[in-house]
Amino acid sequence: MAGCVRGIDPDQRVLDNPNLDEAKIGSGESIPYPAATFDLVFSNNVLEHLESPARVFREIARVLRPGGRFFGETPNARHYVPVVARLTSQCLHETVNRLRGRAEADTFPTLYRANTPGRIRHYAELAGLEVVEIRLLEGRPEYLRFHPVAYLVGALHERMVNRFECLSGMRVLLIAVLRKPL
Repeated sequence: MAGCVRGIDPDQRVLDNPNLDEAKIGSGESIPYPAATFDLVFSNNVLEHLESPARVFREIARVLRPGGRFFGETPNARHYVPVVARLTSQCLHETVNRLRGRAEADTFPTLYRANTPGRIRHYAELAGLEVVEIRLLEGRPEYLRFHPVAYLVGALHERMVNRFECLSGMRVLLIAVLRKPL
């Protein structure tokens, strides 16, 4: 159980988040907390948006206490959704998300600079963090629910990448656990 849950986000709406004990406007490039503040830093669907992953990973290492952990969940850049996202415009992303019921204001540019196991290892090493675990997972193809044939193709992809380990690098979800050395 967490003693205190703090959150940062560049969007002012973070200040109204009822799940946080403390909220601040900020970014991963300059986390507004002193060094060695946290036992755990968690990011959910953030790493794909980083302009400067090296700076963010250094900041994470700075605010973690020795032995503290970072948990990051992000799309794997080698999955078909990020591949298509890199090939299409921000305007198209906003339109697709609007059709899915998501506000355009919640559609942020994606860069995918820290979104493969190799890139996570690279930035962790630069920041002095140890890799505890990196997992790739694949679930239902929710992005393809707009059409039955597209969903069927996505379901076949899901079955293949989960069945054959040689295809595991094409799974959608990348989960990284890093630790600051003692």
